[in-house]
Amino acid sequence: MNGISNALNGLYDISGVEVGQHFYWQIAGFQVHAQVLITSWVVIAILLGSVVIAVRNPQTIPTAGQNFFEYVLEFIRDVSKTQIGEEYGPWVPFIGTMFLFIFVSNWSGALLPWKIIQLPHGELAAPTNDINTTVALALLTLVAYFYAGLSKK
Repeated sequence: MNGISNALNGLYDISGVEVGQHFYWQIAGFQVHAQVLITSWVVIAILLGSVVIAVRNPQTIPTAGQNFFEYVLEFIRDVSKTQIGEEYGPWVPFIGTMFLFIFVSNWSGALLPWKIIQLPHGELAAPTNDINTTVALALLTLVAYFYAGLSKK
């Protein structure tokens, strides 16, 4: 009986352990996880900046950047068509946005030196490193899924 009591006390001690410190902002009465917000905006800036630079002046004979983004768009269209079927067209922007955000977020965690930026609490990391981003993307997908199902009926 004493062994069970010690095990339960050990679990209770573990439950009080804090995983890490986080940096928060207070915006309009809400507490916002600033680390995820900062890195998400960096990823969005990388995506928008690279698209603007690559296709700001489209050519009949595509440049290397334009060619790359046309390849990415074709890849996303093919995946969408394979998974959804012939009615894939309206879903390409949603699927493409989700794919590119997750892809660039994961690679930003591997390639960008987030740790050199000092914060008062916590540290920066890839946006997909945080459960809040995963939940937000899952909820967006859930809403899109139910919208598609209900609009079909």
